[in-house]
Amino acid sequence: MLNPQRSLSELPKMSAASQVERAVLEEEFNWLLKEEVHSVLKQLQDVLKEASRRFSMPTPGLESQLRQENFILGSSTMDQVKGVLTLQGEALTQADINLKVAKSSQVLHFQFREDKQWKLQQIQDARNHVNQALQLLTSRDDTYHFQTGAEVNKLMDAVMLQLTRARNRLTTPASMTLPELATSGLMKMFTPPMPGDVMVNFYINLSKLCLTVYQLHVLPPNTTKNFKPAGSSVLHNPGAMFELNNNRFEVSHVHKVECVVPWLSDTLVFFTISLQLCQQLKDKISVFSSFWNYRPF
Repeated sequence: MLNPQRSLSELPKMSAASQVERAVLEEEFNWLLKEEVHSVLKQLQDVLKEASRRFSMPTPGLESQLRQENFILGSSTMDQVKGVLTLQGEALTQADINLKVAKSSQVLHFQFREDKQWKLQQIQDARNHVNQALQLLTSRDDTYHFQTGAEVNKLMDAVMLQLTRARNRLTTPASMTLPELATSGLMKMFTPPMPGDVMVNFYINLSKLCLTVYQLHVLPPNTTKNFKPAGSSVLHNPGAMFELNNNRFEVSHVHKVECVVPWLSDTLVFFTISLQLCQQLKDKISVFSSFWNYRPF
């Protein structure tokens, strides 16, 4: 049986121990808010500045001009499509495409008109999200004193949101319907003009620059084939159908070639490192969750 006298006598000791523990926690937590948080913010800024720099690498000797990089897109298993693409920051400034027409030895050759370039919206959006994350971080300089863990978590959540959006833009190409692809501005950029039975698309997938070429055939008006328009997709398969200007088409062949863009690989690594730093700081804050019982979070 519990001794009431003993329990009562131990209460002050427990209270004193609790007060000491609370004081130690408060000291550690204040150090975290004052020192550790700013150390992590500095690391994050350094990493994201490197990421941001990858989007706008200058030409050696010409700091005001973005570097142009040529990428050869092809496949070791097929030679129907070969392409040489010139990437300058977020823009494709030149595209040179050779297409070997199925069931014939004919080779079609297309390239961008000299007055045209194609913005890769994925790269532009990813860069904008990185810069927004940097703005959030620089809004809290070394002199700023965080008052609560909640304030730190709010900042980390906002930074992580921008970084996740940046990463998602590179890892998730936009879905398009075949009519959208057929009528996109990209189809008007080539010389000689693209024939009506060929469509192309460029996009980023992770660290790869991708080129997809679709060959089409017109379905006869009196065809008995069951016509079912295809929905929206990043990559359409042979057999996909669509209607445009009262004509019905079917995709007969799909050719996809790609090439790794090294600086996009670097950028994705920087995103992962930054997200880990944010989460680790949030985890450290959560260690003091018991302390928040005594102090407004």
